[in-house]
This record gives sequence, structure tokens and C-alpha cells, in this order.
Amino acid sequence: MVELSLPKNSKPVKGKHHAAPSGAKNVKRFDVYRYDPDKDATPRIDSYDVDLDTCGPMVLDGLLKIKDEMDQTLALRRSCREGICGSCAMNIDGGNTLACLKPIDECNGAVKIYPLPHMPVVKDLVPDLTHVYAQYASIEPWMKTETLPPSSSERLQSPEEREKLDGLWECILCFCCSTSCPSYWWNGDRYLGPAILLQAARWINDSRDEATGERLDNLEDPFRLYRCHTIMNCTQTCPKGLNPAKAIADIKMKLVERAG
Repeated sequence: MVELSLPKNSKPVKGKHHAAPSGAKNVKRFDVYRYDPDKDATPRIDSYDVDLDTCGPMVLDGLLKIKDEMDQTLALRRSCREGICGSCAMNIDGGNTLACLKPIDECNGAVKIYPLPHMPVVKDLVPDLTHVYAQYASIEPWMKTETLPPSSSERLQSPEEREKLDGLWECILCFCCSTSCPSYWWNGDRYLGPAILLQAARWINDSRDEATGERLDNLEDPFRLYRCHTIMNCTQTCPKGLNPAKAIADIKMKLVERAG
């Protein structure tokens, strides 16, 4: 279970309870974090009894049912519903994951839903991602070249070169990994965190990119890279089954090999 960031000197208080419709027999309670920094002095936990017989199987289905039929004031992000956009990343039953991929029946007891940990809250389940996207921009996540492309083809890769990108390109920037990392909780102002470092590794390992040395120089810093202490929360929580810890270790190894 990861630690949640709350407004200073405050813990969520018990909020409103929304009962299921009369006659509902298959009911599941959703305990949902509610907080509007512009209006609320402290967060609260509102409870919603959801009729599962009229609800889809995923936690996101339950949240959308709550928003559509029970409480339109609830704020959350969602888009693809298929685990490819990362929008519905949140903390469910103590673990960071995607609400669209988390089955309701995997949750024992009430479904406890919070925003991603240690992030400023815009409202309810919506974290402020301004800082992490600025960190993403800092690694210049695009192909950098000096030579012109071939006149008769695209920049090509061998199958072996392309294989080096597997486990990297699949990242959807949901930030489940970074917000589960204690090193990022305490040093997020300077440490890039596992999500951004995995993205950096994606470009460092791309044979078509011609700025590998520059990219490694940009990361060789006591905080930007080396705050990683291989706690492995990032790999455990990734909803896409990726291994950010390995990507970070590979970057460190490349720096060692270059120095040697």
C-alpha cells in the first residue's frame, strides 16, 4: 500500500453516503476520495452503494455509474477504457493502477479509491500533472539527428535494433510507477522518477537517434537519475507489465561503460 498525500495537517473525514436504488440485491460500496482545494477545508470520503447488476465489471464502470446516476459533482479523468491512454490512473485498494483494467470483483470489501499518491489534487480523483509533464519535456522525447535521412527510404532499423525498444515504447505515461516510488515522493522536485527515466531509456536505446551522448550527459546527476534506490515499487505497480527499474539500471550501466 502506498502513502497518500493530503493537505497539511488534515485527514479525510467521513462524508456523504449515497444508497443504492430500492430493491438492489447485488450491492458494492465505493468509498471515494473527495476534495476541492478551492472550496474544501479538508478532504472527505463519500460512500456510494452501487448496484452491480446494472454496472459493468471494471472499477471505471462503477465510477462512471456513480457520476452519471448518483453524483454528477464527482471529478475523474478517463478516455479510452482499454488501458492504452493512462487517463484513469488512480489508487484503488492501496495500489496504483488503471480503473479501466481493475475488476470490481478483485476488490475485497468496499472499493477504496483515491487519487495518485503524493500529487497535488486539482479536484477529487484528478491529480495535477503539470510538474511530471515538465519533467517529460526536459528529456526531449523526440528523435534527434544531425544527418539527413536516406533519400529513398525512412531511417531503418534491423530487427535486433528494434527489439531493444520492447518494454520501453509501450509506456502510456499513466505515472502509476512514479507515484508509487518513495524516492520520487521525497525528491520529486529534482528526481525524474521511473516513468520519465523509462521514457529517456526509450530514446537512448533507439538506434536511429544520434544524441545518445547528450542524453546521457543530461541524466548524469546525483538527483535526476541516482535517487533511484531499486525499491521496485515501480515495476510491481505498472499496469502494462513494464520494468522501469530495469530501464533505470540500464541507463546507469551505459554511464559506467562510457566512463570506463
